[in-house]
Amino acid sequence: MKPNQHPYDRFYDSLEPVLLSKVEEFQLFGYEEASLERLWLYLTKKKWKKPEVDVKVYELVSDILSAKAGEYMTFETVQAYRSPNWFADVNEDELKELLHPSREEK
Repeated sequence: MKPNQHPYDRFYDSLEPVLLSKVEEFQLFGYEEASLERLWLYLTKKKWKKPEVDVKVYELVSDILSAKAGEYMTFETVQAYRSPNWFADVNEDELKELLHPSREEK
């Protein structure tokens, strides 16, 4: 197993239809940014922080179906605050303008 691999990763392919269903549910609630990858990250980092050795697929399905949109969004918010660089998508000129706006005369 790879160092960053979760023990439940072996179930991903069989859980994908359930994950997709949950992502679609979150999107119906207005969380358009929800994705399979982000939901899987939430489940492995938060809900399945302490994996069981003899876990059954139906238990994982139950966990996915019982995931709440509010809990997922709280996780996403915390992850965003932990992001190393908030300005990664901003180029240097945009960052300078943001930090030192030019004063336009009227």
